[in-house]
Amino acid sequence: MTDNLEFIVEQLQQQQVVAYPTEAVFGLGCDPDSQLAVEHLLQLKQRSWEKGLILIAANYEQLQPYIDDTQLTAEQRMTMFSSWPGPVTWVIPARPSTPKWLTGQFDSLAVRVSDHLLVRELCQAFGKPLVSTSANLSGLEPCKTEHGVLQQFGDNFPVLKGLVGGREKPSEIRDVLTGKLYRQG
Repeated sequence: MTDNLEFIVEQLQQQQVVAYPTEAVFGLGCDPDSQLAVEHLLQLKQRSWEKGLILIAANYEQLQPYIDDTQLTAEQRMTMFSSWPGPVTWVIPARPSTPKWLTGQFDSLAVRVSDHLLVRELCQAFGKPLVSTSANLSGLEPCKTEHGVLQQFGDNFPVLKGLVGGREKPSEIRDVLTGKLYRQG
């Protein structure tokens, strides 16, 4: 494990918000099980908790403690798995035990298995998924470089060093039960 990856994992374990490269932009993330960390992330983003958040993971197993996939048909499951790992975020029914600071006003949770190598390494090293939202202050463009993150969030902000993938747009978001498109990818 690189020194920087180890440092970022330590920051996550200490309930800090970190930035990391994803398929299209840098993401802000934190421990999904830490209400303190999630509240800090929402403050940074000036985002309402009611909107809910996305979890990004190295594999499907990391998402299972948060979602109730028993409500999915074999076809819905196959459709979801055929898009992963990749830039499609699926809205899936949440387990009743999933914290409201993740689901917001919904009974579902948006989740994605990333195909970005650094995201996968980070989630594997941390041992669970991360909350994932674009790295930008309210009203500003999402950061596409480490330098951009440091400009918006300060020189001491913990950033996983690396490059974003080649995608121009953020991940597509779809409802796994209905197929409804919430955000075009």
